[in-house]
This record gives sequence, C-alpha cells and structure tokens, in this order.
Amino acid sequence: MPKLLIIDDDVAFCSMLATFLIKKGFRVETCHNAKSAIKKIEEISFDLVITDLRLPDNDGIWLLNFIKGNNAIVPVILMTNYADIATAVNAMKNGAFDYIEKPIQPNELLNKVQSALTIQPKVFEAKPIKIHKSSSTFLKGVSPKSKNLNEFIDLVGPTDMSVLIIGESGTGKENVARSIHEKSNRKDHSFVAVDCGVIPKELAASEFFGHLKGSFTGAINDKIGHFEAANKGTLFLDEIGNLSYETQVQLLRALQELRVKPVGSNDEIAVDVRVIAATNENLNEATSNGTFREDLFHRLNEFSINVPSLKEREDDLMLFANHFLDQSNIDLDRDIKGFDTETTQLFANYNWPGNLRELKNTVKRAVLLSRTEMIVPEVLPNEIRMQNQKEDTFSLYNADNEMTLIKKALEKTDGNKTKAAQLMKIDRKTLYNKLKLYGID
Repeated sequence: MPKLLIIDDDVAFCSMLATFLIKKGFRVETCHNAKSAIKKIEEISFDLVITDLRLPDNDGIWLLNFIKGNNAIVPVILMTNYADIATAVNAMKNGAFDYIEKPIQPNELLNKVQSALTIQPKVFEAKPIKIHKSSSTFLKGVSPKSKNLNEFIDLVGPTDMSVLIIGESGTGKENVARSIHEKSNRKDHSFVAVDCGVIPKELAASEFFGHLKGSFTGAINDKIGHFEAANKGTLFLDEIGNLSYETQVQLLRALQELRVKPVGSNDEIAVDVRVIAATNENLNEATSNGTFREDLFHRLNEFSINVPSLKEREDDLMLFANHFLDQSNIDLDRDIKGFDTETTQLFANYNWPGNLRELKNTVKRAVLLSRTEMIVPEVLPNEIRMQNQKEDTFSLYNADNEMTLIKKALEKTDGNKTKAAQLMKIDRKTLYNKLKLYGID
C-alpha cells in the first residue's frame, strides 16, 4: 500500500484530502509546515509527497529541493493557486512530478497520484541542502516599541486569555499571534489561521464548524471545520472585522459554549480552543455604528496588543532588513552580503506604508535583481529611490566621509558599537563590515 505525505497549513483542507485518499486505499501522513515535514521525511520513507506551494515557515520549492536532495526518486506534486502556476510549472523543470491547481478536484488529484506512482520518475541532480532556521521565526526588535510588544507577548502568552491584535496591514500580526501560541501550553497542538476577509457569508458556517457529506450542493465529502481542527490549540482569526453580522452571531455562540454543530448534523462537538483575533480596523467605531457586535468585541478583547508600524520602529529597520536578506538568500539560492551605504540611507528615509510585508518584498526583489555582493539603489523600487533625501549629521550617505563619520560616532558613544550604529541609523552588522573595511579597531 503506497505511503503518501500531504503538507498544507490549512488543517481542515489537509484532513479532507487525507480522508479522501485513505478511502482510496492509500496510507497517508499529514503535516502543516516545512519543519514538521522535514522531520517526517527523515523518519519515514514515502512513495509520494503532495505539498502546497506556500507554507507558513518556508515554501514548496525549498521543500522540493530538500526532498530531491535527499531522495531524488520520490515524486512530488505541488498544490498551487492560479497566481503561482508559472512558478509550479518552472518547478517541474527542477524535479516536481506535476502540479494541481486549487480548489482541488478530488478525482483530478487521484489521477495525478496514480500517475506519479506508476510512471518511473526521472532522477534529477540536486544538492542535499541544509535545514535552515524557520523563516517564520518571530524576530524580536530592539526599539522601545518592540520591547513593549515583546513584554506583552511574554505576559499574555502562557495564559488562556483571548487576545485582540491591532495594527496596520503588513505589520506582522500573524507572526505575533504565532509567537503567543508558541509561549502557551497549547504549543504542541495546532495553530489554525483563518483569513476572515475571504470567507463568503453563505459558506462561513461550513468553514468554521464543518459539514457532513450531502448537507448542501457541493458538499461532496465530510469536512472538518476550523474550530474542530484547532481543538486543544489556537484559532487565529485574521481581519475579524470583515465577518458578516450573521457570522458574528454564530461565532459568538461557539466561543461562549465551546461547542459547534457541523452543517447537516444533529450532534454538537465539544471544542477547546484559544482564540486570537487581529484587525487593522477600529472595532470600537465599528461597534458604535452597529457593524460589529459589542458582545463579540468584548469576548475577543480580553487582552489587546497594538503592533507598531515599521516607521515607529526605526531602530529595528536594518535588523529586519538583514533578517529578510538571510531568508531571501536561502529562498533564491543567492549569497548577497548586505546593503550598501546609500541603500541603507534610502531605507531609513522611506516611510514604509506597507510595513514589514513591503520591506520583505523589497529585499527579496533586490536580492533577485542584484548583480553585485551588496544591494545598491539601482535594484530598489522607484518609490524608494526617488524620495527626497533627509539631512542627517551622522548619515553614511556620502561614501567619501563615512570613515570619518564612523570614528566620530564611536567617539561620541565612548566606543560602544551598538550605540554608534543606532546613532548612524544602521544595524550592527553593517557597522562591523565597515569597521573591517576601513581597519578601524
């Protein structure tokens, strides 16, 4: 009996696929991130791997390279959405057996699985790759705002309180939620993330509570809902303000009673979940105008955390930039060393309206386009390059005088390199590179 591994961070969807394939005579293991997948692959010999192209701690391409580097004959099928089909097609050149577009049609998947197991796979050359630190690891900043954020996470994490995370789009609210989960006694159970902004009102009950086969048109299999999938773990409700009023009523009842009834079932299921919600909206205002239930707001808001914008965390800017640089080097198989002086200054002057998400995308794009060891302004988006420059006494923008400015900053901080880097609005890694370059002790 062939043994399959399915990898997808949507726990309910993953369980549905596993149930379908088990009924078709396969042995199936599941996991929900690259880290746990690697552990299973090292422990168990699989005949086929089916993985989502996008995973919370890495991506399917990286995982494909890992699998092929360790066992080149194991076929891999990538699951992808329409926007990533080109990436999946390209991945087939690097060893993927096939791809399948979401939403998955079970019979189409079954045909691809059977083909993958019967056709002799081609052996692709692939270097064994090292397991790197998870790209979703929560990075603690050093700015006052970040320290305050970290203290709140440490404080509420070990409790079972519901948490409302408030912050602009792109500030990393899901990473904050995952960090809270990792500090709780639920960390060994599932963290189920739900984007409330994409759930149609008519399917909300099915998504949250599950359904039985045949309970409505399109219900071709039993489905486990998000609440049941997150049992004993954490349910993260992103953009909670986007839920319809009717769905809010259903959600409140489930949270109060900790029991859910799948669509089409007469039986209730007891669940034990911790809820963390996030929003970039003003829910106080929404409760005042009647678009968000006040009782649900108070149920979710046992403890609130405000995630600062990137502009409010200027001391963290290059710390995050270097973190994303390391990630991008891994993802793109590059070896870019850092950011040149002018790029660092442009980063410091920019407002970053898209916050950490924009910074991550900017760095990854720059790594892809770079033809030198350092990231230079020419590979940055126009909106960053064309901004007005601010004057700064300790700016390293002018390369002709940067050695003098470094010495001046070190004198001003009595040789404290950390404080000198903060004074010049660069990170310590950049400062150490410059000290080595100029031979400054």
